[in-house]
Amino acid sequence: MDQSFRQEQTQTQQNLQQISQQQLLMVKLVEMPLVQFEEKVRDELNENGALEENLPDDDFTPDDDFAPDAPENETFDQQNEREERQDELNNALENIGRDDQMDSPAQTRWAEDYTEPVFGNTESFYDLLHQQMGEHDLNERQQTIMTYLIGSLDEIGRLRPTIQEIRDYLDIYYYLDATEEEIAEMIHLLQTFDPPGIGAKDLQECLLLQINRKADSPVKQQMLTVVTRYFEELRKNHVDQIQAALHLDDEQKDNLIREFKKLNPKPGAALDEAIGKSQQQITPDFIVDTSDDGQITFTINQGNIPEMHIAPSFIETIDLYKNKSQLNRLEKDSLIYTKERVERAKNFIEAIKQRRVTLFKTMKAIIDVQQDFFRSGDDADLRPMKLKDIADHTGLDISTISRVCNQKYAQTRWGTFSLKHFFSARYVTNQGEELSTREIKSAMKTIIDEEDKKHPLSDEALAQKMKEAGYPISRRTVNKYREQLNIPKASLRKS
Repeated sequence: MDQSFRQEQTQTQQNLQQISQQQLLMVKLVEMPLVQFEEKVRDELNENGALEENLPDDDFTPDDDFAPDAPENETFDQQNEREERQDELNNALENIGRDDQMDSPAQTRWAEDYTEPVFGNTESFYDLLHQQMGEHDLNERQQTIMTYLIGSLDEIGRLRPTIQEIRDYLDIYYYLDATEEEIAEMIHLLQTFDPPGIGAKDLQECLLLQINRKADSPVKQQMLTVVTRYFEELRKNHVDQIQAALHLDDEQKDNLIREFKKLNPKPGAALDEAIGKSQQQITPDFIVDTSDDGQITFTINQGNIPEMHIAPSFIETIDLYKNKSQLNRLEKDSLIYTKERVERAKNFIEAIKQRRVTLFKTMKAIIDVQQDFFRSGDDADLRPMKLKDIADHTGLDISTISRVCNQKYAQTRWGTFSLKHFFSARYVTNQGEELSTREIKSAMKTIIDEEDKKHPLSDEALAQKMKEAGYPISRRTVNKYREQLNIPKASLRKS
């Protein structure tokens, strides 16, 4: 049978979306809480000589088009002068020859109360985990789940929420209906990341994850036996009881203890040193004020962020060289460097403006939806709200809203809250009425708090009480919400 080969050349059209360096910078700035943002601004001021700071202006209060560029109280002549200087700078940058473009530049103890300090590490613990996530070929759903898992780790690297709670949060914050199997798969993958022990639900699982990475040996088997069968003795440091149970001589016991001391019960404890202890103290990103007559206003907390401009000396350098017909090598290098610094400064200033606008739009939308809560401070007044609702309200992407709400706090008349506190899932009754799950949980907790402790209510009785209170939910839903509130069942509440 004859075989023939033919080579053909075809042309196809594809839509590829690539994020620009400017967009990437804005995304990073939007995600930063105030403390990190202040550090970023200071670093940029120190690194880029083309960036200079002014005296800070008043709080940012965008007008209707959300694009305030001109300073307040600016005279007509001052406005013309500013616009002329900006046009001159833009023209200078555009008219420079394109052939001179420059390429863009120990061990630890296993005791529960031990913290291992790490010095000289400028990357955050979460940054390192996100880098490892990028080493795996994950689809969009898996990336969303993993991103949430990493963000849910506490300060010592534990993953405290249950799979069901994670499902609820993903539904609220990311509009993602993930299955238990999908979440369990991503938790298992997270637990393979470094440092060993990350993503464990408790100390016992944390130690087991680290032991299982060791090479097979008699000592490894002994360690597994201790953690699985004699964990309480290990926690209480009852070494003699463990030695007797495993029939170990003194040398074997000492060797076993040495191996346990190599384990780290708090694999995420280095986070404090990596990003600074000062960040553990909550600094609100928004100040929300509710007056006695119910008027709600807010400002963005500017902290120690100065107003910035491009250094006049750099603009003068560009003006000087653009008028020369020929440049020597030194002048050309100086021009390339100056242009790159100025462009970087312009992009940074613009990214800061975009960050302010994005934060303002997002917080304004949250307040518009949750006005009742900001007036009363009662969780029961929180309306059902998801990230998609705020995205639709602002015209921003869901991922942008998610970044704004990450690690951001709002100081209100009723206390300081994470922005995630204002989001709540929907519960739809048989009559089609939408209720906030947070409102339902608040009502259920009130009923339990007021019950007769000698005769606590069963889940069936709770469901009936909730129905009478206007929250027609099933016994199964009562059980689910009760567990999420960490409230024990009736038999354990009896006093």
